[in-house]
Amino acid sequence: MEHETNKRRIIMHPGEDGYWVIECPSLPGCISQGKTREEAVANIKEAIELYIESLAMHGDPIPEETFESFEVML
Repeated sequence: MEHETNKRRIIMHPGEDGYWVIECPSLPGCISQGKTREEAVANIKEAIELYIESLAMHGDPIPEETFESFEVML
């Protein structure tokens, strides 16, 4: 199934098991991981595509990207 190019923000952090954990906050529950940063990014791209395809197949709305990020000084 083809769909429009879609940009999504992702958050990546090291997991306790040595893998990189990566998630897409605008798609609740869309989380993946990888042994390397590159593998984690490739895995989350696939997870995002499958997530959006599943929503479309079920006729569910696709959430818009609304996530904002910034840093705070402590």
